[in-house]
Amino acid sequence: MDSTFDPATLGAFLRARRAALQPEDVGLPRGQRRRAPGLRREEVAQLCSMSADYFARLERGDGTQPSEPMLAAVARGLRLTPDERDHLFLLAGYRAARRDLRVRHVSPGLLRVMDGIAGTPAQIMGPLGETLLQTPSAVALLGEQTRYTGHARSAPFRWFTDPAARERYHPGDHEKTSRVNVAQLRAAVTRDGPGSAAADLVAALRGTSDEFGRWWERHEVGLRFSETKRFVHPAIGRLDLYCQLLLEPDEGQSLLVFTATPGSEDREKLALLAVLGTEEFPAGRRSR
Repeated sequence: MDSTFDPATLGAFLRARRAALQPEDVGLPRGQRRRAPGLRREEVAQLCSMSADYFARLERGDGTQPSEPMLAAVARGLRLTPDERDHLFLLAGYRAARRDLRVRHVSPGLLRVMDGIAGTPAQIMGPLGETLLQTPSAVALLGEQTRYTGHARSAPFRWFTDPAARERYHPGDHEKTSRVNVAQLRAAVTRDGPGSAAADLVAALRGTSDEFGRWWERHEVGLRFSETKRFVHPAIGRLDLYCQLLLEPDEGQSLLVFTATPGSEDREKLALLAVLGTEEFPAGRRSR
């Protein structure tokens, strides 16, 4: 066990953060018999995808040193800010969260918005196109995108290396999507510099995809995705949707929300997607 692991203070910190959270903060109903302030241990454990018994032992300070992935799950479930997340890792005996775990930590503000639109296709993206969180409807629309590892976590990487990544997008939009992906990666490399995760991703793509290499040599910058997205869904056919973007500058994250014109056929298809998402993700199970 790490000598800097402080189980008693860690437990006190977890109790304080749990007491500070209200059901409304995480999209849960308040109910009629809630006496103690804050969330119940069982509710936090569900948000963190762990057993209530394990979380209770962490709060009591009599558990073993939690792993870094477990701490990352706790940080997300408790809606910790970046400073609170880093404090959590220090109390648990880790000098700093690994970079990949920091990148996966979703902004609490975006999580609150996400909780309020659970029936709408929406997903939170990281700075290099990593899908961090999806609503069930977004999974029904685009497929499960949070399961990838390594470079494949990045949507631009999958776009150029996995033909399946393009299947749900209208063929007429493929070239524009390729160009925008390359332009945005170029901007990320310019911003973050050599040796950055963006530079590493570009090097991997240039060594893997001839198409990426061709677009890269054009040195295009400033390209942006259209607000209108044309999808081709295997079960319900074509959908023309609008994509609204909410940015979290401090974390480099963004929330994408897909909507349709009221009264349109696409709106009816979106309602069907919500049903498909409910069937794929039974009540009580959320992608987190």
